[in-house]
Amino acid sequence: MSMENIATAAIERIHLSVADAGDLSRRALLGIGYGADEAQIITNHVLDAALCGYEYSGLPKLLNIPGDERFVAGSTPMRAVRETDVSVLFDGGNKIGMLAMYDATRAAIERAQRHGFAVVGLTNSWMSGRGAYYVGMLAEAGLIGILTVSASRQVAPLGGAKATLGTNPISFGFPTEGEPLLIDIGTSALAATDLKIRDRFGTPLPEGVAIDAQGHPTTSAALARLGGLLPFGGHKGYALSIAVRALGVLCSPMLDLEKIYGYLIIAIKPDLLVPLEQFRRDLSEAIAEIKATPPREGVKEIRIPGERAYRERARLMRVGIDIDRRVYDALQEFAAHK
Repeated sequence: MSMENIATAAIERIHLSVADAGDLSRRALLGIGYGADEAQIITNHVLDAALCGYEYSGLPKLLNIPGDERFVAGSTPMRAVRETDVSVLFDGGNKIGMLAMYDATRAAIERAQRHGFAVVGLTNSWMSGRGAYYVGMLAEAGLIGILTVSASRQVAPLGGAKATLGTNPISFGFPTEGEPLLIDIGTSALAATDLKIRDRFGTPLPEGVAIDAQGHPTTSAALARLGGLLPFGGHKGYALSIAVRALGVLCSPMLDLEKIYGYLIIAIKPDLLVPLEQFRRDLSEAIAEIKATPPREGVKEIRIPGERAYRERARLMRVGIDIDRRVYDALQEFAAHK
């Protein structure tokens, strides 16, 4: 059982078809004030996360929106601050990231397909969801995609007693002859969405992922939100987190309400170096070689990043998804405000 599912194992579950889950999400988003097109874009994102088996990044993520101070502050239209043929820096107007990053990714695709390469920065946005979703869009368009996110301060630096870094994920997407190769990792020991939902429902944290406001280890999500999460992998995760923060500086984060958010998208057309079909073929052969590695004793197979998510998506598309009864009831309350 994954860490995301441990917290809800003993809680009543509601089974939903994919269509019903999408309908619930859309109605909840309409109820809290989003327009129909916006609600559909956000729904597509969280439903994809749910189908890939990332429960807390799915429908429960919607619970974090209405109470967020940035949602309450309101938004303005997204605008280009600086642009060239191959680059654009966007001020997201304090829009939720699942909307602003969707548009920023489409801009990266358009520029890279015309010019072979694109760099797109976004600031003044928040809660973008899974990076794999956006680099997946790039890979589906026949592009190599890299995404880094300098996020809000929720992670303490190595040895620190206060959160000064974000969860700072980095994601990669590569086109292959089959499903895109997607790699999406946070640089924190626990996802921020996981922390928030555990705080909401009073579910304890695993050992060794967070500290309280005094810098002491804690398994309380509430105390961890006053203190901070820890980097994954000790000094290695910490160093990678700082690199992501540095790339975020390219995105003029001083325009952001929290003076830290910076999303950087790099899109590369493989044809700059090798024909796309050759890239797809050669990468697919490399993946096949890796998967053919003899497994160690007790290991059933060698899996590639994203492979489990693709299998889970195929299964859940057929059978539907289960969500926590408390999440279901809260979303129904949102929908009732429409």
